[in-house]
Amino acid sequence: MQLIDAHCHLTFEPLSADVPGVIERSRAAGVVGWITVGTSLEDSRKAIELAGRYETMYATVGIHPHDAHTADPRALGELRQLARREKVVAVGETGLDFHYNFSKQPDQKRVFEAHLEIARELDLPVVIHSRNAFDETIEILDRSGRGLKGVVFHCFSGSAEQARMVLDRGYFVSFTGVVTFKNAEVTRQAAEVVPLNRLMIETDCPYMSPEPVRSRKPNEPALMMHTAEFLAQLKGISLENLAASTACTAIEFFGLARPQVS
Repeated sequence: MQLIDAHCHLTFEPLSADVPGVIERSRAAGVVGWITVGTSLEDSRKAIELAGRYETMYATVGIHPHDAHTADPRALGELRQLARREKVVAVGETGLDFHYNFSKQPDQKRVFEAHLEIARELDLPVVIHSRNAFDETIEILDRSGRGLKGVVFHCFSGSAEQARMVLDRGYFVSFTGVVTFKNAEVTRQAAEVVPLNRLMIETDCPYMSPEPVRSRKPNEPALMMHTAEFLAQLKGISLENLAASTACTAIEFFGLARPQVS
């Protein structure tokens, strides 16, 4: 069995202090590929460097909507150059976060559109962060997202109706351990409508530990098995089929090499 963690933050503490141990435990649990996601220029540089150490680890580069106020033309120019680096497989995470509003909403929208432009120019898919801003996110994608190689809504916690809107546009959906939470019935209903060829699994670690280890901190890729088992039961298929399908979807979406595991 081979799972791929489609969205993790292995550059974040405390995971960054023990990446070899994280990877060893991950492989023992059947997780054999990782997309470590950039959230700032500095973090994106770290993600690229880390991905270079492991054959089946890849990086994305982005400036999180929390930090959109820092994304001046110079920063966006550097982001464009980072996106050209080896083992970079996507732009993001980018999008809108109207829950915290750490950056003003006009700045978030401006920087989101700039990410879409970079992704289109370099023919890379986009990793979307959307919190309390689904309609606005869709509006910008409808206006500025034409010609993109691919779009995935990460850590999806929206409704089934919203999931259908994402799917209708040809986009992909990625679920974290949130889908296992007792109070996440709406997210489970969304997961039920997402076909396997549009579905990925992620940890978003070091956050979002799944049930039954929700209290464990930090989250790490080895714990993604619980999310995979839950989704397999929800879909009425075997864990092996769920793992193979979601891994294939991640490989095709991000353009990854297929992991070779003995």
